[in-house]
Amino acid sequence: MQKISLALALSLALVSGLIGFGVGYVLTPDYAMYDKSRMDLGRPDRTIDLRYINAMISHHQGAILLAKQAEQSERKEVRDLAFAIQKSEPELIAELYRWKNDWYNDKRTVPDPLAAKLGDYNATFDLRFLNALVAHHESGILMTKEIRNKSSRNEVLDNADAVETFLSDGLNLLRGWRSEWYNL
Repeated sequence: MQKISLALALSLALVSGLIGFGVGYVLTPDYAMYDKSRMDLGRPDRTIDLRYINAMISHHQGAILLAKQAEQSERKEVRDLAFAIQKSEPELIAELYRWKNDWYNDKRTVPDPLAAKLGDYNATFDLRFLNALVAHHESGILMTKEIRNKSSRNEVLDNADAVETFLSDGLNLLRGWRSEWYNL
């Protein structure tokens, strides 16, 4: 009887731990924010472009939220990048809102996404920023690849091409800084 109780207790502990880890992962959006296995624009139907537009608006808003945190960096390169993001992304968002309104008569705003909290500035702040922005760029590239297989609208396809080119170039820059500054 004691062997069964011990085995049952260990099994329950293991199952509880796994459930706790899974629930914690789902309830902690900072960790799940760029979970690429959970990203999907859905089936290619008449609103696929609208879902892409909403997702890309949220993506651009996420970049702005990360950039605002990066203003505290002591590295000029990071501060300059943060400034450039905050200057260029609103224009891209405005274009997407115009399409949303023109094509779908949809005037609803997209809520800000949950963005990783990078914390106070210290020796690893820039690394945290680079890691978050790398994950952000990778998720954007996945989105552009997906919409290219599902949309037939030229403006959306051109947008996906431009975004993917920009994000790919940005990834090279971010990974270069990460390698140079942190040997990673």
